[in-house]
Amino acid sequence: MVSSQLLSIVCCPECRGPLERVAEAAASATGAPALRCTHCGTPYPQASADYLDLRPATQYSEQTKYLDHALHADARHETVSPPLLASGIRQRQLRRFLQFEPDDLVIDLGCGSGRSILWNAASGARFVGADVSPFFAQEARASTDLLLADLRQLPFRDGAFTKGYALDVLEHLSPEALDAMLREAARVLAPGGSLFVYSHVRKNAPIARGLRAINALARRLERLGLIDMTQERLRKSDHLNPLVDIPHLERVASDTGFRIAKIRYYTPLVGGFVENILMRMGERFMARRAAARLTTAPASARVPSAADETATAAIREARTSAKARIARGGPVLWGLQGLTHVMELDLLLFGRIRSGPFFARLEKKR
Repeated sequence: MVSSQLLSIVCCPECRGPLERVAEAAASATGAPALRCTHCGTPYPQASADYLDLRPATQYSEQTKYLDHALHADARHETVSPPLLASGIRQRQLRRFLQFEPDDLVIDLGCGSGRSILWNAASGARFVGADVSPFFAQEARASTDLLLADLRQLPFRDGAFTKGYALDVLEHLSPEALDAMLREAARVLAPGGSLFVYSHVRKNAPIARGLRAINALARRLERLGLIDMTQERLRKSDHLNPLVDIPHLERVASDTGFRIAKIRYYTPLVGGFVENILMRMGERFMARRAAARLTTAPASARVPSAADETATAAIREARTSAKARIARGGPVLWGLQGLTHVMELDLLLFGRIRSGPFFARLEKKR
């Protein structure tokens, strides 16, 4: 959605000048509030009434894979399920680190589908989601302030937010882009504001050998046709991993206007086995069942393009079916909630061991 509150805090990403609505005769046919900068005159026509598009006119050469439609072929972004498994771990840490209050205005940097905003709406805080790609969930479009933006050139006035967070974002950035993104995050946070981040550094602790062993097992199972890691590889294909180690993180945070107020490490050994082995096997089974229902032609008559379309449709159907089962509650939901609690053992056992993945609260310097 596009609320009056959102319109009151946005600005031109090019010059940070104020934005105004254009005359009704020139407004977008979608009913969206077409905008123009009163300072530099840059127009911002809107293609949707559900969200604003305030991406800078000059696009960066460095672009994320999250703009690719292939990455969203499984339709996981279209509807929102409860926070479960790794997503559930991240959400619990987010709430513990930031402790949302009703008077908070929070920016979700790299919000994806907008699901995290929906999961935290009960806190009473107000949220705005910003992402470079328009793959927002229907529920988020209907109830959440969303906009398309480049995190290196945010279209918000200085000090607009009290808190912010970026989940699985930093690893997609080059060192230069990371620096620009954090400087912008510091700019749009009020003095003393907090930014929660979940990402990883390249240097791991020895216990990460366990995770490498799990990943090696996953590759062997994939060669046997028992799991499919295609989507996972695509999601990680643009990882640039700009942070070397935790001291490097500390320096980058300090140089961009932050200090690390709290940090906890997350080496997902239990979680890696649950998500990369057990859940992938379940997804593969469901996708094969869906493909069998969708396939009507004999194998000898199928052309490669038709096979690809069937595989994509099967993945979508499997994902949709799984989400429907979760929404109905009962044993499937209870089982996933139980696995989520089991996965928290990784934090209990290894949370103090300095390793690659981490949760951190960065506090803006006053």
